[in-house]
Amino acid sequence: MLTVQGLSAGYDTADVLHSVDITARSGELTVILGANGSGKTTLFRTISGLVRPREGDIEFDGRRLPGLPADRIVKAGLAHCPEGRHLFAKMPVEKNLVLGGYVRRRDRARLRELLEQVYELFPMLHEKRQQPAGTLSGGQQQMVAIGRALMSDPALLILDEPSMGLAPLVTEQVLEAVAQINRNGIAVLLAEQNAQAALRIAHRGFVLAEGRVVLSGDAADLLRDPTVREAYLGV
Repeated sequence: MLTVQGLSAGYDTADVLHSVDITARSGELTVILGANGSGKTTLFRTISGLVRPREGDIEFDGRRLPGLPADRIVKAGLAHCPEGRHLFAKMPVEKNLVLGGYVRRRDRARLRELLEQVYELFPMLHEKRQQPAGTLSGGQQQMVAIGRALMSDPALLILDEPSMGLAPLVTEQVLEAVAQINRNGIAVLLAEQNAQAALRIAHRGFVLAEGRVVLSGDAADLLRDPTVREAYLGV
């Protein structure tokens, strides 16, 4: 579904990513591991058209992405839920969600189906749909952010550190929702600080260090890899 080959990208004159190769297969949950500053966010921003690559190629579902504006990439079926949520705090929860479906706005029936699916995944949001998003707890706000991305009807959902700043129990709930999204047929590309929990729900994984892929493989194999266990799992 998604193939990244020889990708180098960064900001101003400095590269953050150096010849990165990754793949995310249709129907699978792929996790990207790496310490802060390893390039995970830059990778996601480059895939979704927010950063222009200097070298390499990105292909999604048979279509080359470099040079396409971000809204065209969303229309192609790739949604990006960024680190930090970035909600419209004074707007009601439901309006935040509906704004996520802007690229599908002409198909009102489908938008209603998508909204119902989000409420089924996160029942708490239905209860709080008329509340300003900024009044919700951190975990509930993260649910809004994920739901907003789902409203674009993606084939691939990119999630950047969805559990950041959340309590352990809430983290567990959010990651279970991510696993359910994948079981519902949406491919997921996930960066997650809780490496052990992420690998347990993933199919495959890649490890970034200083902007380069240093390890990759099946998630179960990475869980057992001594380098991963020492560096990311605290074992």
